[in-house]
Amino acid sequence: MSNTALKSVIPVEGLAKPKGVWSVAIASRPGKMVFVSGLLSKDENGNIVGIGDVGVQTEQVLKNLTSALKSAGGTLADVVRVDVYVRDISKFDEIHAVRRRYFPAEPPTSTMVEVSRLTDERCLIEVTAIAVLPE
Repeated sequence: MSNTALKSVIPVEGLAKPKGVWSVAIASRPGKMVFVSGLLSKDENGNIVGIGDVGVQTEQVLKNLTSALKSAGGTLADVVRVDVYVRDISKFDEIHAVRRRYFPAEPPTSTMVEVSRLTDERCLIEVTAIAVLPE
C-alpha cells in the first residue's frame, strides 16, 4: 500500500538542478521505514544478470528493489534514499537512463560512488535503499 504523501521533495534554492535522477532533499512524514540491503544484479536463482553490461545490471537491480519493496507492502514511489556503488563512474549517464524509467517523478535522494570491487567481481553496480511506507 503505497502513499507518496509520506514524502515530499523540497525545492532547494541556490543549487543547480541534478543532472541525473535524484532529488536534493526529501522530507518524510512518520511511517514504516524499510531499509533494503545492497542489491546486486542477481536473478531469482542467484545468477548474475548482464555480465559486462551496466545498463542490464542496473535494470536487474531496480527490478530486485521493486520486488523487495513489494514484499514490504510498498513501491519505488516510497523510496526516499538510494546509495549507488558502481565500478565505473563514467557509466553515470547509462545508469541514469535506466533509473529515469524506474523513478519518473520525484526521485529519491541519492549518492553514487565508484568502488574498486563489489562482493561478486562480475557485478558493476550495487544499490541500497530506504523507503517510508504507511503504517
